[in-house]
Amino acid sequence: MITIPPAFQRFMFELHEEEGQAWLERLPRILATCAELWGLVVEEPFSNLSFHYVTRARRRTDNTPVVLKACSPTGEFRMEAATIAHYEGHGMVRLLDTFPEGEVMLLESLTPGKTLNTLTDDEQATRYAAGVMRQLWRPAPEQHDFPSVADWGRGFQRLRQQYGGGYGPFPSRLLDEAERLYAELTASMVTPMLLHGDLHHDNILQAEREPWLAIDPKGLIGEPAYETGALLRNPLPDLLHRPNPGRIQERRVAILSEELGIGRARIRSWGLAQCVLSAWWSIEDTGQYPADTIACAQLLADIKV
Repeated sequence: MITIPPAFQRFMFELHEEEGQAWLERLPRILATCAELWGLVVEEPFSNLSFHYVTRARRRTDNTPVVLKACSPTGEFRMEAATIAHYEGHGMVRLLDTFPEGEVMLLESLTPGKTLNTLTDDEQATRYAAGVMRQLWRPAPEQHDFPSVADWGRGFQRLRQQYGGGYGPFPSRLLDEAERLYAELTASMVTPMLLHGDLHHDNILQAEREPWLAIDPKGLIGEPAYETGALLRNPLPDLLHRPNPGRIQERRVAILSEELGIGRARIRSWGLAQCVLSAWWSIEDTGQYPADTIACAQLLADIKV
């Protein structure tokens, strides 16, 4: 019996509407096919399901734990699988197999699997994240069709078009600065690498073969400094409720600069630019204005570097 939590069902319909409902109806058959194909007993899904269905499973032959990730209709399956395969386990969960017809990945199970978000020491968490980043940055394959940082930056154009060339709900000074910084940073990037693309606290898990490993990559071509942006805008809204969140952000920028050998100004600027762009993506996906994300962007804008 495949368990599909009601909250996940509602989110899939909100996100994908009729296409999401049709995918949910197919999902039990997809998972049953994978269980037969790979000789698995499918167990309970993870409690923090978001955009995709991720569940624990075990091999029938030796009881080895594995993870099944069935991708919803986001179009992310092919890039994510290709990215994980390219890393070959370096700083990243291992890809064991794929079922392309159902857009399902068979993944290594990471134990104990606690996220970086469970650490109470933010400075230590930031150093651990920097260590994962250093493992992940690898030259891109010679032949690929991964999106680039410039491709993602076209979100600013869509934002302006949506609001008739204006600002909509965005603070004008913040949007202008973010748009300018993104263009300047993109034009002055150092040698591009294959990046994770969404390396925040909930995508870094405690493991056995390495202290911390990444999951859920997007696959993006850009300079290493870009990777720090997702970490700086997470976790929300928790970050904003901590004592002196501005100081936390300032320390994160300093630690990342120290650990990665990247200038503070560049890290802060990427963080700010991506934070505003991420807010626009939220509007595109949900129609809701993410005030917490904009508040985080303002924290980064206030840092003096």
